[in-house]
This record gives sequence, structure tokens and C-alpha cells, in this order.
Amino acid sequence: MTESTYDVVVLGGGSGGYAAALRAAELGKSVALVEKDKVGGTCLHRGCIPTKALLHAAEVADYARESASFGIRTQLDGVDVDALRTYREGIVAKKYKGLQGLVKARGITVVPGAGRLVAGPAVAVGDDILHGTDVILATGSYSRTLPGLQIGGRIITSEQALELDVVPERVAILGGGVIGVEFASVWRSFGAAVTIVEALPHLVPNEDETLSKGLERAFRKRGIEFRLGTRFAQASQTDDVVTVTLEDGTSIDADYLLVAVGRGPVTAELGYEEAGVVLDRGFVRTDARLRTDVEHVWAVGDIVPGLQLAHRGFQQGIFVAEQIAGLEPVAVPETQIPKVTYSHPEVASVGLTERQAAEQFGPDRVRAYEFNLAGNGKSEIIGTSGVVKVVRELDGPVLGVHLLGDRVGELITEGQLAVGWEAHPEDLAPLIHAHPTQSEALGEAFLALAGKPLHAL
Repeated sequence: MTESTYDVVVLGGGSGGYAAALRAAELGKSVALVEKDKVGGTCLHRGCIPTKALLHAAEVADYARESASFGIRTQLDGVDVDALRTYREGIVAKKYKGLQGLVKARGITVVPGAGRLVAGPAVAVGDDILHGTDVILATGSYSRTLPGLQIGGRIITSEQALELDVVPERVAILGGGVIGVEFASVWRSFGAAVTIVEALPHLVPNEDETLSKGLERAFRKRGIEFRLGTRFAQASQTDDVVTVTLEDGTSIDADYLLVAVGRGPVTAELGYEEAGVVLDRGFVRTDARLRTDVEHVWAVGDIVPGLQLAHRGFQQGIFVAEQIAGLEPVAVPETQIPKVTYSHPEVASVGLTERQAAEQFGPDRVRAYEFNLAGNGKSEIIGTSGVVKVVRELDGPVLGVHLLGDRVGELITEGQLAVGWEAHPEDLAPLIHAHPTQSEALGEAFLALAGKPLHAL
């Protein structure tokens, strides 16, 4: 048994954990980072990066299939699954190597192994104890399932979906949120027949209803089927097929069933409660500045209730590291964190939906404007439909920005600036957007809400 002492010990090397470690080291702290798998966590190795590589490959497949509409003659001969894997893994390997180099350059001690929180505060890794003046919990999340639905065989989560060595002919997806919608988009682009089952009334149900309905129209046009407002009852499988039965009595036969019903916090059997950390439905209870109920123990990322997004984890990790170093960082409200669903078309948003704004300010105090991407030159060039929707308080600031269309995720940062800085459309209208770009569609919405539309009536 060995004991060592650091200024900061971070338990978990995913997005929130390694961001905290990097920033703390940058601020002169001695840091140990405990990780049982690979630094980078789910996002780098099994989530954000590899899935977006698949989505880009899917975009290439769509362009090959539809290139004649652009005057280019090509054909899609098929999907080389082995080459696709090589491409995807190559990207992950490069990002992982770069991250390892960055961690090493900052002088962070990486401790491999499964850690547990113990009193002190400290983290136990096997027989070794790592004492920290401060300890940051960042143990991430796992793919949830439903009661009675056992993962295995042809019933898979996103992790197993990434590793499939075939393109399925038929796929059923349980859950119409971000993960389900993204995999539906990939598999449809690769030629699979896809059916999504969502218990709520719309796909991506946490988004503004305008975006949800627009995505449903786009998916319907692509031939992606979905059953909305319908609950799962049971699933059975043989060597060749999985059968999904719904509560309305209908059933779906598929090669695979992807279970995409959300992610749960990884907090069980890690010593949290024994050390005094309070859990609520598995999530770590913190105050507004991410302090747990134990002094000098903090929590960041997916184990903290709220949006489960890698960039939220980055921000929270940096936020905590700066507090530990004696700085006074500004907390970013959940509503100001941008969200992107990287399907075809993409969905991106920040701030309040029109419904949320009406509930908070009153329907008579809210104005919303929608600019159809059919009026945007660059969107027409790349062949995407969609909409830009901006919500404002009457005679007040921008409250929400909501985007639907290919590549609109690249625009959401401007929306975040508008919402975060409480900018009025009248302030934004004089600003110039380069032509032709899709960002002009945002400019058109700001112009319209300022009372001087250009390319709209």
C-alpha cells in the first residue's frame, strides 16, 4: 500500500474530468487523474467522436447516391464496413494520442485503475490511497435500458452499435432522442430500413416543437419510419431476428434493436454515499457551484443533474478547477449551453423554446420569427431544407435560437452569444453576415424581429 498527496485528485478521465485536470495543472496545481479505461472517456472513445465520424461517412454516402442532382455522375457501390471502422478508429486514435500528449505536457499523473472515494477526501485505487486537498468526481454515465429489457445478442446499445461488422437491413430504435435520431440517420444513409419508437409525441422532444416537426417531415421524406406516442411493451429475439412489441399491440421485426432511452450516472459502488456524498436517483447532489455535501469534494459532468453533453462537462471541469485555484468563474446557466443533434438534417438550439418563453414571460410578451432555409442561397446550394427560429421578449432580448438544417450546428455559437449576452435583435440587425453563407439566415431572423426584414415579407 502506498499513499500520495496532490492538490487535486480527479476521479474519472472523461470530458469533465480531464478538462478539470488540465485547467488545474495550468493554474499550478499538482494533479492526479484516476481512470479505469482510457483518458477521454465515452465521448472520445465510444460517443461523440466515433459517432460523428459515422455521420460524416453517412453524408458522403448520401452525396454519392444523390450526386446526379449536382451534375456529377457517381454511384454508391456499398459500404465497406472494415474500411469504415479503420477510418473511425483512426480519428479516435489521433485524438487520443494528442490528448495523452497534452496531459503529459501539463505534468498530470495518470493513475490507471478503478477508483473509489474515501474519507479524507481521497481516492483509493486498489491498495493505494491518493489524498487530495480537493477531489473532483467525474465518473460519467452509462447507456440505460428499460425494466425487463436485457441487453445482449440482437438487443444493443450505442456502444455495440458502433462495433457492428455489418450494415443491418432492418433496424428498430427505442428512443427518439439525440442518440436514437443520429443512429437512425446513419443507418438510413447506409441503406437500412429504420423504425423509431418514441413514447413522447415528437422526435427530439426536448427541442422547440418547430424543429421536432421539421425533423419528422425530413425523416419521413427520407423513408425513416417512426411511431410517436407509443410505448414499448416487450422484445424477444432468435438467432436471426428481434421482435419488438408495442403497447398498442403492433410489432416490429428487425435485425437489431437499438436501445437509446438515455444515459444514467455512474455512481454506484464507488464509495460516494459512504463518504457522505448525497445521491438523488443516482445523480450527485451539488450546489450551484458544483460543491457536494462533503467539504472539498466537487462533481462535474454527467453525474450532475442536467444536460448530458461533453461540452457541458468541459465547462464544468474548468469552472471547478478555477474555483479551487481561488478564482471567481462565472457559472453558465443550463439554458445557455448549446445543443446539437448531428442527424441529416441537423438540429441545434440554445436558450428557451417558444413554449418555455411564453410560460416564463407570458404569451403576450414573447415574439418568435421563423426564416425558412429555402430563402438562403448557401442552403439551396448544398441542398438542405430547414428553418431558423429566433425567440425574443417583446421589446427585449433574444431568449432562444433554434436551427434545423444540414450543418447548422456550426451556427449555434452565434446563437449562444446572442442569448448569453442578452442581445436585442435591434443590436444584432446591423451586423454583417458574409454572403453566401447559412449564417445569413440567422441575420435575416434578427432583421425581421428588429422590424426590417430583407429577404422576407
